[in-house]
Amino acid sequence: MRYTFLLYTDPADLADMTQQDWEAEKEVYGAYIGALNAAGVFVDTDWLQPVQTATTLSLKGGTIQVQDGPFADTKETLGGYFVIDVPDLDAAMAWAEKCPAAKTGKVEIRASAMGTI
Repeated sequence: MRYTFLLYTDPADLADMTQQDWEAEKEVYGAYIGALNAAGVFVDTDWLQPVQTATTLSLKGGTIQVQDGPFADTKETLGGYFVIDVPDLDAAMAWAEKCPAAKTGKVEIRASAMGTI
């Protein structure tokens, strides 16, 4: 079963990070990706640009609407994701607990709906 981890954080918590802090963070995430690979459960990941670079598009009502920024105006923003392939939710939760984002933000776990509809 595929699960996606949506990684949320408050950008204010990252505002004072130095280049050295970012390098250390990349090493921590690199180790996590290495562990996922070693376990044979890694599928995909991405680290997203800051929310200020987002563009939101909608065709609701038949008219194109484009908005600079994210759809939701929230304190915490989506900063990235991981996709893993594990037997069940318990295994997904075990990997989510190990995700570095869980220490500073939130990890939302969602099962894939592909092939179920």
